[in-house]
Amino acid sequence: MPPSLVTSNFSLLFIAAVILTLAARLWLTSRHIRHVIAHRDRVPADFAERISLAAHQKAANYTVDRSKFGILGSLADSALLLALTLGGGIAALHAFWSPRLDGLGYGLAMIFSVMLISALVDLPFSLYRQFVIEARHGFNRMSLGLFFADLFKHALIGVLIGAPVILAVLWLMGAMGNYWWLYVWLFWSAFNLLIMFVYPTWIAPLFNKFAPLEEGEMKTRIEALLARCGFRSSGLFVMDGSKRSSHGNAYFTGFGNNKRIVFFDTLLSRLAPSEIEAVLAHELGHFRRHHIVQRIVLMFAASLAFLWLLGQLIDAPWFYNGLGVPAENTALALILFFLVIPVFTFPLNPLSSYLSRRNEFEADAYAAEHAAAGDLVRALVKLYEDNASTLTPDPLHSLFYDSHPPAAQRIARLQTVAR
Repeated sequence: MPPSLVTSNFSLLFIAAVILTLAARLWLTSRHIRHVIAHRDRVPADFAERISLAAHQKAANYTVDRSKFGILGSLADSALLLALTLGGGIAALHAFWSPRLDGLGYGLAMIFSVMLISALVDLPFSLYRQFVIEARHGFNRMSLGLFFADLFKHALIGVLIGAPVILAVLWLMGAMGNYWWLYVWLFWSAFNLLIMFVYPTWIAPLFNKFAPLEEGEMKTRIEALLARCGFRSSGLFVMDGSKRSSHGNAYFTGFGNNKRIVFFDTLLSRLAPSEIEAVLAHELGHFRRHHIVQRIVLMFAASLAFLWLLGQLIDAPWFYNGLGVPAENTALALILFFLVIPVFTFPLNPLSSYLSRRNEFEADAYAAEHAAAGDLVRALVKLYEDNASTLTPDPLHSLFYDSHPPAAQRIARLQTVAR
């Protein structure tokens, strides 16, 4: 097949993938909105005695607002992707930087330029999401000054950490021959493990304050639970999540001997000690059922597959030309690949969501073995209410996007144990 025909066919395939993915996203979101609105005026029977109609309607309104705004985000993402590729954006950046820089400097400038453009496009969406949608529904506690302080910190960390990492990747791509992708994968995997280890101590405190959990019934219950589950942590901490949002959560962070258990202060103020114990038992379930290790292995396996694929495309002229870029080099290959790969992998979303939901059910089952299932049910209901999580998601939308099982399914399973 003539090279020009291969190029044009790939361009048509890319356009078709963008259109089909966007259409699927818009259709799924529209279904979700209609489904939530249709069930807005009646609390599901399983929750009728636990959640008021007003709270249910608040969750519906919040979900609909976020989903409608998500449509604009999807349109903007697709428009930016086409503008950078076939619209000539990356070609223009190449024309600007290539006479001024070469080698690793050129590659770093190109990658940071694309990242900056993407961040600037996303900025008004982030502002509207935080200070209009979140504020409208009573969740925002962040000031404009804190928003931009966080933005500056993220940018600074991105430059200080990202620049050396990008330079190392570009150097490996150019110096390691045909198997560069394997060396990049080894480096990338080691870097991610390092970040998991240092994040709790060095990065997270730049954004939030972490205070040791105070002595008392709560800490006693939690330490007893950790002992029963055979879990060692480097500390129990309370995070000042309330300075940004009224949403509550609890999570593990860290890796190896540097694992921390972190509670949002908003969570502690809302749940009873026994309910917090049940929530933590669920999180411990992820650890004891090896979900965290499984996710790391899956992430590393996927990154290896993607880097191998990029290794097959990096010397193919049709890959660059078909995406509107007249030049060929490692930086351009990296940029183009990671811009377009989400379009082609969108159909895999249900598989990823399924695996995550299966892990959630397993963690719930583990929690029911080491804490009271009824306490976990009560905690989840409070969290659904406090976070305005809809109890009536569209099933197909949930299949594609939800990492956690729908509330009705999750509560029903736990109630069979609680009885």
